[in-house]
Amino acid sequence: MKEEFQNNGMYLEQNPEAPENGDLKNFDDDGRPKRTGTVITASAHIITAVIGSGVLSLAWAIAQLGWVAGPAVLMAFSCITFFTSTMLADSYRSPGPIIGRRNYTYMDVVRSHLGGYKVQLCGIAQYGNLIGVTVGYTITASISMVAVKRSNCFHRNGHHVKCHISNNPFMIIFAAIQIFLSQIPNFHKLSWLSILAAVMSFAYSSIGLGLSIAKVAGDGVAKTTLTGVTVGVDVSGTEKVWRSFQAIGDIAFAYAYSTVLIEIQDTLKSHPPESKVMKRASGVGVSTTTLFYVLCGCIGYAAFGNNAPGNFLTGFGFYEPFWLIDFANVCIAIHLIGAYQVFAQPIFGFVENRCSSKWPENKFINTEHAVNVPLYGTYYINLFRLVWRTVYVILTAVLAMIFPFFNDFLGLIGAGSFYPLTVYFPIEMHIAQAKIPKYSVRWIWLKVLSWACLVVSLVAAAGSIQGLSQDVKTYKPFKTQQ
Repeated sequence: MKEEFQNNGMYLEQNPEAPENGDLKNFDDDGRPKRTGTVITASAHIITAVIGSGVLSLAWAIAQLGWVAGPAVLMAFSCITFFTSTMLADSYRSPGPIIGRRNYTYMDVVRSHLGGYKVQLCGIAQYGNLIGVTVGYTITASISMVAVKRSNCFHRNGHHVKCHISNNPFMIIFAAIQIFLSQIPNFHKLSWLSILAAVMSFAYSSIGLGLSIAKVAGDGVAKTTLTGVTVGVDVSGTEKVWRSFQAIGDIAFAYAYSTVLIEIQDTLKSHPPESKVMKRASGVGVSTTTLFYVLCGCIGYAAFGNNAPGNFLTGFGFYEPFWLIDFANVCIAIHLIGAYQVFAQPIFGFVENRCSSKWPENKFINTEHAVNVPLYGTYYINLFRLVWRTVYVILTAVLAMIFPFFNDFLGLIGAGSFYPLTVYFPIEMHIAQAKIPKYSVRWIWLKVLSWACLVVSLVAAAGSIQGLSQDVKTYKPFKTQQ
């Protein structure tokens, strides 16, 4: 038997209960259902969002920069990301970080502290990046799924066989899974999936690291240099410059999780203060990912040298043991299934909140249907949520099929979002919240950091545009993309 109710509020999780019933213990002070997030769940969200399958391409990035610049760039962006994330965490409440009004999304935070046209710029940067990431994850997950079949093909027929397999059927499988998972109402219900995805990221990163160590132990350290790939031997001078730009961009954007930081923080319990818990979670998340990044990047470079592949699991830097390669790629696919939801949920919430506020009386948008599910309990189905989220997942899958090189386009999207979301807005909101005097030493130092990161973003964007142009020139629409 179905029960219907109307939800006219802005809360993403449309709950039939209301604080008016006298049971206030299940609600926060703003009337929304009580949050249950902890350091563990927030850290899992961060690790799921940050590590990504890109960790396995860091050997290539280190190969372009060399032993000196590569690890230095990794550590620099680790420190910058953690520093700006602490400022962003303090901006969650306004006017003060401990006592103040909650801001539920990144745009709400910018609106409270800065206002004006900057709110729209934030929205364009954030949601443009989130859409691009979900399309890119569809492509990357399908490549990992294909890699399982190719690994078995190589094992049966030899490493010389091409073993071409279409990515499209696996994109459809990935989309079907996401249609189901997209019915998870909001970020607050996503903890179990993020924890699973974080475990998977540790698993395949550890496998890649272990295989690299085994290769170094068996074959010795490959040809490496202090400055990376050698001009005139491995690449031309022009290629060296462009590849270095791309490598810097890959490392910078590998750390960017600011697009979903506020949404993650909004899942935390109100006590202890969300900002303090979020800073601890950021410390755990960033330090953990940095450890894996340095190990996988540096040991991977030692294993493959200047010829390091773009991804040594899906790109077949290793062929054997084939079953371990299969398991690692399955872990990548499972991780990306969870990561897709981490980046998609803010998009879902933004659209649903806007529609709910614009058409508060529309039953299709606001009515929830309570259905009793065996072994689960009561599940609330919203028809608008069901239709809109399904359409979104299908569209991202179609885009991934049409533009299989779109994953490389993510570097350009990241260049357009890294600077404003990870650096500019956190610094500007910190200056406004802390009321730092203009032209003071602290103000000048923060501005120098902001401008330096802008230069890095522009450099990375230039490298991404050059790489994208090469993709377009060599793209063959009927050839399987690996």
